[in-house]
Amino acid sequence: MTESRLRSFLALAETGSVRAAAQRLYVTESAVSSAITALARDLGVPLVQRVGRGVALTPAGTVYAGYARQVLGLLEQGRAAARGEADPARGTLRLAAVTTAADQILPELLAGFRDRWPDVELTLEVGPSRRLWRRLADHDADLVLGGRPPAGVPSRVLATRPNDLVIVAAPALAATFSLDTTPWVMREPGSGTRATAEAYLAEHAGEPPQLMLGSNGAVIAGAAAGLGAALVSRDAINDELAAGRLAIIDAPDTPLDRPWHATTAPTPTATTRLFVAHLLDAPGWRAATPAATPAAASPAAALAAAQTRAASEPAPGPAVR
Repeated sequence: MTESRLRSFLALAETGSVRAAAQRLYVTESAVSSAITALARDLGVPLVQRVGRGVALTPAGTVYAGYARQVLGLLEQGRAAARGEADPARGTLRLAAVTTAADQILPELLAGFRDRWPDVELTLEVGPSRRLWRRLADHDADLVLGGRPPAGVPSRVLATRPNDLVIVAAPALAATFSLDTTPWVMREPGSGTRATAEAYLAEHAGEPPQLMLGSNGAVIAGAAAGLGAALVSRDAINDELAAGRLAIIDAPDTPLDRPWHATTAPTPTATTRLFVAHLLDAPGWRAATPAATPAAASPAAALAAAQTRAASEPAPGPAVR
C-alpha cells in the first residue's frame, strides 16, 4: 500500500478518469490502472466501478478516499515537520486563508515574512472556510487564517485579531433598509460569512430576497452598485466607505464580533511557529493561549528557540472551538 498507489487512487477519485488521473500525475494510464488494481487487491474490496465511459468510486472507495487523504496529508506534514525541525528558516509552510483574509490581511504579512525568511518554501490556498477546515483536518494545511475552527476539527488557535462584520449597502439603499424587504447579496455556499449572514437573518426573522455572488469582491461590488445589502468584514470596505460608495447600516445587534483566528494542527511545526511569531509582531494580533505566548517573541528569538528541541515544551492544548 505505497504512497504512489494512494496518490493514483485519489487522482482517479478527483478526476473520474484514468486518463485525467494519469495526466495529473505525469504517468501512463496503465500505471494508474495497475496502482488501483493493486490497492483494491490489498484491501480485498473493489474501490471503483464503471459508470458510462468513466469510473466512479464504490461506497467502499468513497469511505477509503477520506482516509487516504489524511494518510497522504500526514506524510506531507511529517516531512514538513522534519525539515522545519532541522532548520525552521528553510522548512515548508502550507498556508490556507479565507478570501477576505487573503485579500485584506495576508499580503502585507506575507511580504514581511518573505523579507525575513526568504528560504521558507511557502504555498497558499485561498477558498471558502468549509474547504479549508477540511484541509486542516486532512493534514493538507499547516495554518488556516479564518474564523473560529468548527467542532470536530483537531486544531489549536495560536493567535487572534479583531474583525467586525457590518451590514452595508449603497447609500440610497441604506437609507431605506429593511430586514424583510431589502435584497441581500450573499457569498457562495461553504463560505463562513454566508453562514453567519444566514444565521443573523434567521435570528432576526428576516426573509429578504437573496442574490448569490461568487466571491467577496463581487459581493462588495454588488452592494456598492445597489444590488442589495451585504454582511462583510469592516476591514474589506475601507476604500468604499471613504469614497461614499457604501454606507454602514445601523442594524440590530451589529457589528458582529468575529475575530480572525490563526489555527494550526494540535502540534504545529517549527516553521509554522516561525510564521506565528511574525504574525504576532503585526499590529492587532495577540496570542490566543498561554501555550502560544512564547511565539510572540521576536522572529530571531523564535528561530533560535525552534532550532533547539526543548524537552520541556508544554503539551499541545485542547482544540479551541
